[in-house]
Amino acid sequence: MRSIELVHVGYGGIIAANRVLAVLSPDSAPVKRIIRNAKENGMAIDMTYGRRTKAVIVLDSGHIALAALQPETIAGRLQGSQEKVFRAPLQSQDDESLGEE
Repeated sequence: MRSIELVHVGYGGIIAANRVLAVLSPDSAPVKRIIRNAKENGMAIDMTYGRRTKAVIVLDSGHIALAALQPETIAGRLQGSQEKVFRAPLQSQDDESLGEE
């Protein structure tokens, strides 16, 4: 069974880290257009709980999630979750040469 890493995106909202394609700021006109289109098509997930949208999370399903945390905060949490999953112990060249002697 494959484990799913969950990331807290603020105020009780949690997303699957492996489904995130991008984390954007909602300030530019193209991102505002993406938000408007997603809401019209029922593809927006509002996770702000009535607060101001500070981050737009694009998911691999085509959905977008609106969050009230800064994009940098969410990106840091995503990066931290990936380091837990993908971090492997590094072996130095000196360690390898010791085993061969």
